Amino acid sequence: MSFLTVCLNPTLQKTLSFFSITPGVVNRTGTHRLDASGKGINVTRVLTQLGKKAVHLTQLGGDLRSLFLFLCEKDGLSVEWAESESQIRFCYTLLTGSDGSRINSGFDNSVTELIEEAEPVAAGTEQRLIEKFDALLNGRNFTCLIVSGTKAAGFSDNVIPSMVQRAKEKGLKIILDIKGNDLTESLQYSPDIIKPNLFEFAGTFMPELIKENKYEAESAMAQIKSTTLELCKKNGCRIILTNGSREIIAADGEAFFKLKINPVKAVNTIGCGDAFTAGLASAIEDGAGFREAIDEGCRCGTLNAALIKPGVINN
Repeated sequence: MSFLTVCLNPTLQKTLSFFSITPGVVNRTGTHRLDASGKGINVTRVLTQLGKKAVHLTQLGGDLRSLFLFLCEKDGLSVEWAESESQIRFCYTLLTGSDGSRINSGFDNSVTELIEEAEPVAAGTEQRLIEKFDALLNGRNFTCLIVSGTKAAGFSDNVIPSMVQRAKEKGLKIILDIKGNDLTESLQYSPDIIKPNLFEFAGTFMPELIKENKYEAESAMAQIKSTTLELCKKNGCRIILTNGSREIIAADGEAFFKLKINPVKAVNTIGCGDAFTAGLASAIEDGAGFREAIDEGCRCGTLNAALIKPGVINN
């Protein structure tokens, strides 16, 4: 095995596609789908489609667990889980401008995401999860740990940094797509790459830019540059900041650079960042350099954007 992916906020993703939505009346569509999702599942699915071996670790509970695992099995995903006694949340994607049969039809597509907050996990979930994590690390030949997304309520602030520390001690490469305390407390263990989006990065390290709504302003770029380079040097990591379809910001401790993304007619942007993470990680495992791996991440993110199903690069 090569990749161990972790996300502590599993999701059942309902995607519905319309030409348009009229508030206050009944809106019907025959184009809809249900998928196992969450950032870690999306990463795992794209890695699998890239021909990589990956195992996903999460928490699961409630009477929807069997449905979630069935959907993962349909996608050929290997999933390990700790009992959480909490129901899996639903999230909803509303696609307008296409009914799914007329992709790239000339309509202006938009993507609206409706997110349920996760139920708190039961007492004892974190201990069960760490025990499962340790068993996976000790029992299989992983080379890279990828941790993505937020965690459900009920986990301590130490659960993700603890996994990062354990994986680092085992010699795994570490890629983190997380934010806030989960990220700041994990940096002490020198992850190889951190990849929040620009908004999450600013909210974690430069909250004043969020308050003043300046995180995307050109005037903020000098501060973003100095902060990324300082974090790279202090923690021995590289940084990638995605920002939707806008240019990517990256730093490796020595250089700070921006890369443009080729425009694409987007159908569903949900999972694009996760597809990017998977492409990046896959390229690095294959020996690609930093910029080349970013290019592969962009390629996978672009492929995901052109499809209705979230977190895929092919149907």
